[in-house]
Amino acid sequence: MTHLTIHEWGHAKFGERGLTREHAHALHAAACEHPLAHDDATNILVLGRDRIIARQMVGMVSAKGCSLEILPKVDPDTALGEPEGKVRDRLVRMLDVALGLNLDIGAEAAIARQKNTLLEILIDAFATRLLAEVRRGLPRAYRQCEEDLSALRGRLDVTRQFTRNAVRPDRLACRFDQLEADTPLMRIMAAATVFLARHTRSLGTRRKLDELRHALADIPLMPITRLPWQAVRIDRTNRRWEALFRLARLLLQRDWQATHHQTKAPEGLTLLFPMNDLFEKYIAVLLRRALVGSGIEVIDQGGHRACLGTFTGAHLESGEVFRTKPDIMLRRGREIVAIIDTKWKKLSLDPLDRKHGVSQSDVYQLMAYARLYRTAELMLLYPGLPGQGCAERAQFGMAGGSERLRIATADVSLDEKVLVEALRGLVMPPEMIAPVPPVMTVGYRADGT
Repeated sequence: MTHLTIHEWGHAKFGERGLTREHAHALHAAACEHPLAHDDATNILVLGRDRIIARQMVGMVSAKGCSLEILPKVDPDTALGEPEGKVRDRLVRMLDVALGLNLDIGAEAAIARQKNTLLEILIDAFATRLLAEVRRGLPRAYRQCEEDLSALRGRLDVTRQFTRNAVRPDRLACRFDQLEADTPLMRIMAAATVFLARHTRSLGTRRKLDELRHALADIPLMPITRLPWQAVRIDRTNRRWEALFRLARLLLQRDWQATHHQTKAPEGLTLLFPMNDLFEKYIAVLLRRALVGSGIEVIDQGGHRACLGTFTGAHLESGEVFRTKPDIMLRRGREIVAIIDTKWKKLSLDPLDRKHGVSQSDVYQLMAYARLYRTAELMLLYPGLPGQGCAERAQFGMAGGSERLRIATADVSLDEKVLVEALRGLVMPPEMIAPVPPVMTVGYRADGT
């Protein structure tokens, strides 16, 4: 089994580290079958004359006899020399925060240092967490049962008693509720346990999954394609299983936060994440933490105001076509305080570059947001190089108005708590903080007035 690890926009040449032309074609074919792939999968992998090249997707691509791990990289032009384990650990932390997986950070970091792949880290995290929850006890729910018994249990089904059991006076048609562990949630857990055991290469992880299969032996197995995802209800009785449910969905379902697998090709899983989407979701979650108690609501992928409508010659209040969807909006009441657009790309480090490497189309997009959402504070937020921290790189005013466009970077290598505080100071400078209304005091004179 050939396994390679490269970074975004990186490549692996044929003949290096066991990669053959056949392997490269198999990996490209697996990428083409992913739901997020373009027709030729050039947004995931590109086949060159003598190499295979990664694009702006991270995760795992698996094919027969080989697998390819793609790790994130802020700067595609230079080798930063960061250990793969550290980069992989950072990616897992971003997934943990963005998707609300509530992974054990200590355990995941230890696994990352052992140079396991991203997929192995997530499977082991699932097995470890599920094993701990199973040992605490399975969630149970009442299921309505109908049986013919010799003694009455629950309520008597009169209709069935005097029809089907009319000639069997020794049998009573009973209808009762029974507390069982066979729930839609546990059927998903049992199926995930068996499925992931076939795809892990770690003996330790496989032992955990085998133990889980014995513990869940009373839960019927269902095909992956028929699992009852929509029937799962998370409530106070099974709240501690919510993160596990998200992790199972991540590993089994097919969307941008999910794996893709074929029943005819059980050799591996393809697990891919667009870094633009992951970076946006990660920043949105951290901003919610940063702005707790400020009275500002963080809305991601909201707005949905349209740019154009029917021309009448009068003032047009709202449009009908070309809907917009800002990455992140900061809202206080009904007022849009600021709009932030995240971009997973490198800013120019050239001090003579007045544009700082910002795309012209990105500027046009923010100008449209300023008009549609009537906000004067706009920001383009890029990832910073490790160790660079969170900082504002430049400010621009918009011609014909008083709007401000700020260019800033956020260093995702920082600890979450440090990054939360840095983001709060970055997106909420003193001039954007609403003044606190003065507190009125009431005084009394000696006569009581």
